[in-house]
Formats: sequence, C-alpha cells, structure tokens
Amino acid sequence: MDARDKQLLRSLRLELCTEVLVDGVVIQYLYQEGILTDSHVEEIKSQTTSQRKTMMLLDILPTRGPKAFDVFLDSLQEFPWVKDKLMLKRKEMTVQEPAGKARI
Repeated sequence: MDARDKQLLRSLRLELCTEVLVDGVVIQYLYQEGILTDSHVEEIKSQTTSQRKTMMLLDILPTRGPKAFDVFLDSLQEFPWVKDKLMLKRKEMTVQEPAGKARI
C-alpha cells in the first residue's frame, strides 16, 4: 500500500470505525481476495466490539501489499457512502499540487 493510501486510512480512522461494520462481507471479501489470512480473520473476529474489529482491520491493511487498499474499496459494497468518501479524498490527495509550483 502506498504512503498516500496509508495516510488516508489514518486520517479517517475514527470515522471508519463508526461507519463500517467489517464483520461479514468486508473481511470475507478481503479473505477471498488473499488480502487477509486465516489468522488475520480470527484476530479481527476475536475483538469484542465492532469498532475494535474495524480498528484491527485498519492496523492490518497497510501491511498487506500494494493492492490492499483497492481491494478494501471493493469490499465496501454494503457501505457505498464510505467507498465514495474514500475515493474522493484519495483523488483530492492526488490532485493537490506541491506548494510553489506553477501550472503552465
């Protein structure tokens, strides 16, 4: 996962914890696509609250390779507003020009 996507997940961490329930389709999709292992799924499911489960997933995701963020976006089928927000913020982070550079 590139630095921009890691920063994006970090900046929206608390918001994601309140809006996304990872137990169910999200972790099963990530497991199916090879982003999560059996032990990751068990570690996430062992958490006591849905917020803790989401936090655990957000701790694991940045370590799971270059396609982890895109597969995470795909897993958010039940949470289209969250997916839209992440995609918009990601685009904003990409478009921002470094300070002092003039566009021609």
